[in-house]
Amino acid sequence: MTSTPPARAFVDRHVGPRGDDVARMLEVVGAPSLEALVDAAVPAAIRSDRPLDLPAARGEAEVADALRAIAGRNRVVTSMIGLGYHGTTTPPVIRRNVLESPGWYTSYTPYQPEISQGRLEVLLTFQTMVADLTALPVAGASLLDEATAVTEAVLLMRRAVKGREDGVVVVDAQCLPRTLEVVRGRADAVGLPLVVADLTDGLPADLPDVVGVVLAQPGASGVVRDLRPLVDAAHDRGALVTVTADLLSLTLLMPPGELGADVAVGSAQRFGVPMFYGGPHAAFIAVRQGLERTLPGRLVGVSHDADGATAFRLALQTREQHIRREKATSNICTAQALLAVVAAAYAAYHGPDGLREIAERVHARAVALASGLRDLGVAVVHEAFFDTVLAHVPGAADAVVAAALARGINLRHVDADHVGITTDETTTPAHIAQVLASFTQVVHGGGESAQLEHGGATVLQLREGGIPAGLRRTSEFLTHEVFHRYRSETAMMRWLRRLADKDLALDRTMIPLGSCTMKLNAAVEMEPISWPEFADVHPLAPADQAAGYAELIAQLEAWLAEITGYAAVSLQPNAGSQGELAGLLAIRGYHRSRGDDARTLCLIPASAHGTNAASAVLAGMRVVVVKTAADGTIDLAHLRELLAEHGPQVAAIMLTYPSTHGVYEAEVREVTAAVHDAGGQVYIDGANLNALVGLARPAELGGDVSHLNLHKTFCIPHGGGGPGVGPVAVAEHVAPFLPGRGGTAVAQAPHGSAGILPISWAYVALMGPDGLRSATEHAVLAANYVAARLTEHFPVLYTGPGGRVAHECILDLRALTAATGVTAEDVAKRLIDYGFHAPTLSFPVAGTLMVEPTESEDLAELDRFCDAMVAIRGEIQRVADGEWTAADSPLRGAPHTAACVSADVWEAAYSRELAAYPLPSLRHDKYWPPVRRIDNAAGDRTLVCACPPIEEYA
Repeated sequence: MTSTPPARAFVDRHVGPRGDDVARMLEVVGAPSLEALVDAAVPAAIRSDRPLDLPAARGEAEVADALRAIAGRNRVVTSMIGLGYHGTTTPPVIRRNVLESPGWYTSYTPYQPEISQGRLEVLLTFQTMVADLTALPVAGASLLDEATAVTEAVLLMRRAVKGREDGVVVVDAQCLPRTLEVVRGRADAVGLPLVVADLTDGLPADLPDVVGVVLAQPGASGVVRDLRPLVDAAHDRGALVTVTADLLSLTLLMPPGELGADVAVGSAQRFGVPMFYGGPHAAFIAVRQGLERTLPGRLVGVSHDADGATAFRLALQTREQHIRREKATSNICTAQALLAVVAAAYAAYHGPDGLREIAERVHARAVALASGLRDLGVAVVHEAFFDTVLAHVPGAADAVVAAALARGINLRHVDADHVGITTDETTTPAHIAQVLASFTQVVHGGGESAQLEHGGATVLQLREGGIPAGLRRTSEFLTHEVFHRYRSETAMMRWLRRLADKDLALDRTMIPLGSCTMKLNAAVEMEPISWPEFADVHPLAPADQAAGYAELIAQLEAWLAEITGYAAVSLQPNAGSQGELAGLLAIRGYHRSRGDDARTLCLIPASAHGTNAASAVLAGMRVVVVKTAADGTIDLAHLRELLAEHGPQVAAIMLTYPSTHGVYEAEVREVTAAVHDAGGQVYIDGANLNALVGLARPAELGGDVSHLNLHKTFCIPHGGGGPGVGPVAVAEHVAPFLPGRGGTAVAQAPHGSAGILPISWAYVALMGPDGLRSATEHAVLAANYVAARLTEHFPVLYTGPGGRVAHECILDLRALTAATGVTAEDVAKRLIDYGFHAPTLSFPVAGTLMVEPTESEDLAELDRFCDAMVAIRGEIQRVADGEWTAADSPLRGAPHTAACVSADVWEAAYSRELAAYPLPSLRHDKYWPPVRRIDNAAGDRTLVCACPPIEEYA
């Protein structure tokens, strides 16, 4: 029976349509009941024969209390562990107006730039900040974490050095331990020779064909070195050089660009983003001139709109994985945009002087600590350092760490003889005194009062610094006005508000994107991530300090396993693309364990999710595409031909189910059985899991591996392009090859972006098994309602059983374009004038729009969207009737700004009123885009990826 949630349950707040609205929608769809519609749309062959075995739905207050109890089992201890994670203070004006503001966290990746100018401006500020601090001219708009950023740099260097495809990359042993682990695994997957070496005495002389060198500054041990001899030696051998850098240290240290580096990477976490038990955090990459067109991920650029005004957009979009697929050089899709916004706002709030003052204070604490240790007779290993002191305590490391922990401070246990201590923005003189007291207790056995007195005196003696004069920064940075203009809280608050007002996010309109599931991110789900017990835990803290996280992670993994039908789940992947990669690496590990090394071919249907092919290549696999049948399903005959031809080489097939064509494929079990018979594994992409939860389980369809998108189905918001979480779920035989269980690590933190897992935990707890199923059913209802209302105006390209769609539908504009010249892009831009974000444009089929309304939109909003699309169809008809040409129509002129329609001169062939208010309802609630249609080609020809002069913002 179809579930009927109790009145006033949380599901009633999450699901938009209710009561009479559902009845009306069913009437339009032509179904007698919701149950009948689901039975017609979802093939019986895929339906699960058992209900979800999950805890019953809980109320909002109950879930909040449960999360408080879980958070209370974490212990917030002052962590001086370092290793890429640092205490920092998020300015409250940024926390409240960005991190906790739905105007920022519910926006989508800025593929439609005209309605994304606010977030694009801040991402451009992030790029400018990174470029200035690294002294390299071009920076990207954010990567996932430092470890994967280093991996991206390694792959970039390999691509950029031509003619040495088998060349070796040398990685500094001073890189962070988790970075080394991730890079080793990723290099092995693509057959890249990698050597991790102690570079104290220079580059190894016996290595032929070095294509790249990765250097750490500061090193994991805290050491600060003059890297110029190593950089010069690498360049002399024709290699490129990447430096892993700490952004805060670069306010004091000579930056990578001035050291001669070609690439710089690192994490922006300590710029106002909490540790979050490992993430999410924005990583960064910057390159010298000439390498900008090889950058992975997103690059924000400057162009102009139809009126010549400065406008921002994503540059070089042909590198996006949905377009390049198996030719892509990176599989990044979800990045960390929201966290990059926080970091950029932090830099703008403090400015160069404020950042330098914070850095000087952090360094001074470390200098005081080193001086105090020397006074105690404790050897300090490195004379030059920024924020990390490495103490040599033969045989006493355990005792020192325990003594500090007894005083409420985590230190880093390096080995039996060494302890690392890292200072940060939150370190106080009292912390330094307590650390010195811990050493005093172990080394001298002194009394408590003597320890504190000695430590306190040392704190006041700020002796010689730990940065040699020859390595101190002398160049200016952050000179752009954006880093000087918003110092007061009032100015910062208003800047953030102005930026948010330029954008369209889920807090003001439906975002009908197919395959991306932009649905409610409830406030009760979001609130806990800011609690200190979740936000301020170091990912490498002792396990007993993260007991709450362990409980939450174990429960969420178990719930996701039940929902998908798999045996085990890893939450480590910190994006959907990384979940894909983790799943494919697990399949690769499984085959290798059986001596099946020859299985390196991945079959990918043309209907599959866009990043699949890129992920397969990065897992060391060769891609072969399976054709699509006329009805949008997998061409079974072609699949069988490929299996007959390549059977012994087939490692896996990657299915997206339901397919990206928006249909449930009834023959999916035949597909999975055929691949299994050939010895391959079945990967089912979970991007569209919102159409399956409670109705079907991927594992029961024959899947061996799936990744899930918590930022889609499980309500983590998209944040303007990230954060995301892409857990990977596997069958029992693949479980030993999961990250964290013996498989290849795909993220820097052991549990990835753990800080946002409370969102999805809360969603599942609030909805319960019946609510989750109800959400799926209503998502199917909404999609079929939109399809039914629009199909006579824009034909629906593919339908499944009974002429129904799944959770999304593709509107086919190709015939209209052929007849009138009006394109799908014209419709997407005209929708802005109606106050809507566009559906997915020209993917998976060129010349179409893919719509996913989700279960969270109520009938009024669904009708508002449908009314807009019907009105636009009427405008297209006026072009068809010869009233306008396509070039002179409001569709090609869209979007229209307030400045445009209020100008003294109006020369358009249509009226100002039609341009601005094509529907009467818009007079009551009008979104005005800040720019007109942007010239993407001009921006790609002249690549400008840093903040333009402030006058151009006017």
